[in-house]
Order: sequence, then structure tokens, then C-alpha cells
Amino acid sequence: MTGFLVKRFLQALVVLFLVSIIVFVLLHMLPGGPARAILGPKGTPQQIDQFNHQQGYDRSLPTQYFMYLKRLFTGDLGDSYKLNSPVFELLKQRLPKTLLLTVLSTALAVVIAVPLGLLQAVRRGKASDYALTGLAFLLYATPVFFLGLIMIILFAQVFPVFPAEAPQGESIGELLGDFTGLVLPVVTMAFGIVAMFSRYMRSAVLDNLTEEYVRTAMAKGQSSRRILVRHVLRNALIPLATLLGLYLPTLFSGALVVESMFNYPGMGLLFWNAAQGSDFPVLLGVTLVVGIATVLGSLLTDILYAVLDPRIRSVA
Repeated sequence: MTGFLVKRFLQALVVLFLVSIIVFVLLHMLPGGPARAILGPKGTPQQIDQFNHQQGYDRSLPTQYFMYLKRLFTGDLGDSYKLNSPVFELLKQRLPKTLLLTVLSTALAVVIAVPLGLLQAVRRGKASDYALTGLAFLLYATPVFFLGLIMIILFAQVFPVFPAEAPQGESIGELLGDFTGLVLPVVTMAFGIVAMFSRYMRSAVLDNLTEEYVRTAMAKGQSSRRILVRHVLRNALIPLATLLGLYLPTLFSGALVVESMFNYPGMGLLFWNAAQGSDFPVLLGVTLVVGIATVLGSLLTDILYAVLDPRIRSVA
């Protein structure tokens, strides 16, 4: 197990190194270079030269990259030219809020999708299976923003049960204190995830039901419920665990739309506002954080995969 973890950790470090190179290249691909993109079309040649000298953009690319890495290790992601604040501080304030929204919506999606997938697999080919499959395809094909609009119209206007705007607290405690404001954003994100998770769960359960160990357990007289819960469910969760780690970029894109719709003060709304204001340091900072989160998510997926299926440790 230790060798497996060390190998996966080293692979994650290599990918993180590549992510930093990609973000660094993106910085230099900005129209007219970083100075022109940040100072705007009104920046004079003297101002651009001064900016390049202050930021080290007049040095060689390898030197700039090592300076960039040094700033990353010290938590220096630059400054927002629109909000007049360090990007690291902005991300430190917004990231926990986006994590809260993502964790709540993913947990709700898993709680719904796992029994839903089990039910579809057990009742394969029956009316309930076709109905749930059709509903899953409908949810999967529906854009997140359209789901959000339906939620707002139904539950904030027609039936005013929940507020249309998310809570605006500065801390996680304040957000949770106004939990009714979290319901619509969380449910909107969760519905988009349930469709895919339930389909994967259904396929995984069907695959495991044909395995030899299921027939052996049935021959020993174990009940169908015991076989499903104790044997099939654990093995069927393996592809779902993999999907969770690989789904992180999609979760962020969903969070970007949901946070913008419900004015949720997370990292997605920060990215949206930065894109509208061409605040490139914030855009690149968020891109870097999402890249790191994706790599860490893949690492956690590998670890969870090995926990659920010990055979992976000897193969990997």
C-alpha cells in the first residue's frame, strides 16, 4: 500500500509541475503580452516598459518561470487590478464557500444516485427502469442554467418557499446559518450530477450481478438484499469513486453557472466577474487552483480505488 501511495503521489507532483507550466504559458499568450492585457489599450509604451521591469517580464522565459514558481510557493498569485486585492486573499475567502456548495451538492447527488442506480439495475427492463432512465437522460441533457431558472421560477416565485438569492455571509458558519438560501443552489447542482452518477451506478451494478461471486453467494443461500448491499454495492462503488475524482472540473463549471445565477459568493462568481472585467491575474489564479484541485481529486480517487479494491494495489 505504501509503494502504491508513493507512486501516485510522485505522479501527482509531475502533473502539478505541468499545470504550472500551462498556466505560465497562458499568461504569456495574453493579447499583446501580460502588460498590455493588464494595463489596457491606454497604456503608454513607458508604462508598459515600467510594468515589465517591475514584474520581471523583461527577463528570459526560464528566469521568469523560476520567479513565477518562487511566487507560487510563497502564496503570491499577483494582485487583482479590479478589486485592488491580492489574488491569494480573494481565493482564500472564496474557495471554502465553493467547496461547501460542491460538497453539499455532490453528497446529495450520491445519496440520490446510488439507490436510484440500484433500483434501475434490479428492475432492469421494467416500466420503472425505463421511466427513471428517461428522467436521467432528461436531467443530463438539461443545461445547469435552465435547471436553475426552473428552480427560481417554481420555488422562489410561483411557490415562494426558498429565496432566489444565496446567503451572503462572509464565513461558512454564516452561510450555513441561512440554510434555506443554500437549498436552491445545492439542489440545482445536484440534479445535474444525479443523472450521470445514477447511469454509472446502474451499469456497474448490472456488470457485478453477472459475476461469479454473486452466483456463489446465491448458491450459499444468501438473500438478494444481503448480496446487493454487502457484495455488489461495494464493487459497484469503484467506478463511481473514479467518476467523482474526474468530475471535479465539471463541478467547477457547474458551480460557476450556479454561483452566477444565485449570486453565491464563491470562486465561480469571482471567476465570472473577473472574466467580465478582464481581470487576468484572478482568472489565472482560479485556473491554477482548479488545476491543482483536479490533480488532488485524481490522487484521492486512486487512494479510494485501492481501499475499495485491494487488487489494485498489487497491479498498480
